[in-house]
Amino acid sequence: MNQPIIGYHLDEEQDWVADLACGHGQHVRHNPPWINRPWVMAEEGRTAHLGEYLNCKRCEEEPEKENIRD
Repeated sequence: MNQPIIGYHLDEEQDWVADLACGHGQHVRHNPPWINRPWVMAEEGRTAHLGEYLNCKRCEEEPEKENIRD
């Protein structure tokens, strides 16, 4: 499920994580040659990517939650 990026934070290993509108996070590492995202290394690059959509795998894996009443 595609979700927009609303912010970023560093994890415990100092890798960047995109904060998604759904409340989940997704790593946006720059780790050439496997992952090439040089924009994540600078504040201006991260800011330029705010609002872009990433596929949230956790949203796809979690079943739809319904309101449960006792």
